[in-house]
Amino acid sequence: MNSRLLAEASIESLDAYVASGGGSGLAAAQQQSAQRTVEELTRANLRGRGGAGFTTGVKWSSVLAGPGRQRYAVCNAAEGEPATFKDRTLLRLNPYLVLEGLLIAARTIDAVEAYIAIKASFVRERERLEGALAEMTAAGWVDRPVHLIAGPEEYLFGEEKAMLEVIEGNEPLPRWLPPYLHGLFVTSPQLGWTAHEGEPPLEGPEDPHPTLVNNVETLANVAQILANGADWFREVGTEASPGSVCCTVIGDVSRPGVFEIELGTPLRELLEQCGAFDGGHSVKAVLSGVSNPVLTATQLDTALSYEAFEAVGSGLGAAGFVVYDDRTCMVEVTAMLSKFLHVESCGQCPPCKLGTRAITTSLDRIISGEGGDDELGVISRWLRTVTDGSRCYLPVEEQRLVSSMLRAFPEDFAAHLEHGRCPTPRTLPIPKIVDIRDGMVVYDERQARKRPDWTYAV
Repeated sequence: MNSRLLAEASIESLDAYVASGGGSGLAAAQQQSAQRTVEELTRANLRGRGGAGFTTGVKWSSVLAGPGRQRYAVCNAAEGEPATFKDRTLLRLNPYLVLEGLLIAARTIDAVEAYIAIKASFVRERERLEGALAEMTAAGWVDRPVHLIAGPEEYLFGEEKAMLEVIEGNEPLPRWLPPYLHGLFVTSPQLGWTAHEGEPPLEGPEDPHPTLVNNVETLANVAQILANGADWFREVGTEASPGSVCCTVIGDVSRPGVFEIELGTPLRELLEQCGAFDGGHSVKAVLSGVSNPVLTATQLDTALSYEAFEAVGSGLGAAGFVVYDDRTCMVEVTAMLSKFLHVESCGQCPPCKLGTRAITTSLDRIISGEGGDDELGVISRWLRTVTDGSRCYLPVEEQRLVSSMLRAFPEDFAAHLEHGRCPTPRTLPIPKIVDIRDGMVVYDERQARKRPDWTYAV
């Protein structure tokens, strides 16, 4: 399959982008109704590439149908899922394509303003976006304000409800209601239940400012679908998961990186392309970020599609894969990733913060040899309640990830409990990517020093 999204070389100017066919999607959107644009996206069956795989046409329709006097469009560029680097790669290669998709989205929902939310640490990507946006503005492409918001490093900044908080100048603490129900700059607060009626909001609940949030790769696909049509988009992929997907692969592979793959391709083919079988070791586990249950060596022929991953009890997520070979103790991997989620939990929901801490503590006790069989009971009890009353998906990630590890690798846990030590000790980096350069992955070394209050140990 020829690459659709990942340009062979970086596109360095708007003129070069136009010469390659850029701008055709926006032109098409300008010549048709908003309803026609949504219908084309719905017919294409584009699914969001940010993790959930929600149908883009349905999301846009929900925002269009929502009440309120004004709407907003947001590009989620705060890529923070471990093992994922595809959005930053797209922005480095072709920020024009992503911005074109955002302009189409803003025009379609008649947004009063558009925002690009990106981590302040993504300096190279921010510079590319700033330069591209300036060119597009000077050329008359931008018909409404587009703002670039530099946000914090926290994992939850990438959660769409928390992202709206950051755009408004607050901490990345997820709200209760989704953006299409409670969008940007709404004056009515999101209060919990009370026995008496509170003060009326300034503008009333009928003014929720429906807000559309799509991630980088989704918006890049939008521009191409409007330029080439839904039928072109569906020429590759599967019926339920059409198109291509940009996959990040790191870990025990000889050629880590970002690869554009036709949806429906077996995971094994992607791993072969990345050199997962070159070193004489067998693949033991593959994780799609930290959001989904683990895949084992018996599941490597699973097709890269939303429906196939769901059928084996996992999820495609943002298609960021970390590969572990047979030298790896999965108890240590489980503890490392559970700690990541505990540290990144915001603390608004006590079952999440307390549960992820208790689970991590028990896993650490098993690793150190201090814990016995009763630790598994502690973990099991907390896994049942960690999601209670949750505002976001993070505790569900903890539940799904840890539960799957216990089921898939009981022998690793048994070996720890029997011998009181790790039978295959190995230093593993937290798979949070800072950069991929010259075939080498640069990991965020600060993450290991991050504390549950979002400060860092010296």
